[in-house]
Amino acid sequence: MIFLFIDLLGIFAFALTGAVKAANKGLDWFGAIALACATGVCGGIMRDLLLGNTPPLALKEPTYILVCIFASIVVIVAQKKVVRRWIFVQIADAIGLGFFAAAGAIQAQDAGAGGIAIVFVAVVTAVGGGMLRDILAGEIPQVLTGEIYATAALVGGLFFWIFGLCTSEFQGAKVAGTVAITIILRLYAMYAKLTLPRT
Repeated sequence: MIFLFIDLLGIFAFALTGAVKAANKGLDWFGAIALACATGVCGGIMRDLLLGNTPPLALKEPTYILVCIFASIVVIVAQKKVVRRWIFVQIADAIGLGFFAAAGAIQAQDAGAGGIAIVFVAVVTAVGGGMLRDILAGEIPQVLTGEIYATAALVGGLFFWIFGLCTSEFQGAKVAGTVAITIILRLYAMYAKLTLPRT
């Protein structure tokens, strides 16, 4: 139940960013829904395929796609208000990043993956949807442009792994810490305009 709640929150937040990206690119309603769905569920599909969970949850549970469609409708109906308040969309994106990093780490842990794999799956889950969103929108993926994005998910995944090495108890605190660390690091990087060194 906790995993489903976290997964759906992440999907909704990411789907919002996909629909807004579609609006900024002048796509039609179908394009907005398609981009929202791709952004919302792609990271989870990658996660499930990596862990051998087939078919992926997004293809078995109608709720996942329905949440993406709902997010796109929110943007379609209130497009001007949402686009004008881009900072809130960026905050939603950071929240989605945190929830997806935790969801990926939880699934990897439950599948019996080792520490490095837990961190890797956390990052892939967190950035997969955003990468596909940017590619479909004709842009270089945000994760490759120097922003503290995948790095935030990486740090969150490392926290999840290290916390698990220290104790097998306090699972709720481990998940909450992963979400909080990822979100806070991403938001602080946005606020302070921190970037990774470029080549």
